[in-house]
Amino acid sequence: MIYLAMMLLIIGTGFLLIAAIGLVRLPDPLQRMHSATKAGTLGATLMLVGVMLPPDIDELGLTSGLTILFLLLTLPIGAQLLGRASYVSGTKLKGLEHDPLASELDREPEKPEELAQKP
Repeated sequence: MIYLAMMLLIIGTGFLLIAAIGLVRLPDPLQRMHSATKAGTLGATLMLVGVMLPPDIDELGLTSGLTILFLLLTLPIGAQLLGRASYVSGTKLKGLEHDPLASELDREPEKPEELAQKP
């Protein structure tokens, strides 16, 4: 059982590392958000399951289970709200030739690149 827990911790750490690399390397906020929420949630869940497995740590089972439930209930909603706010504020979208939400949501015009990078 301890080996399975260690494997889950290592795999979860790998997914969190992939999420961190995605935050740094991906070109636009929507892609960064996707990396952080999907890979980050999976990595954190795997790590928490790995913490729950060893039989000598019984008191962490309930806390880890509730944390996993909280992550799975709140992160999709938060990601959707962040994505919508980013889209509506006029963030430049990279990799899309046709905007599928143009007829659904009002959007501010995209800002020029030099204005978007100034603090």
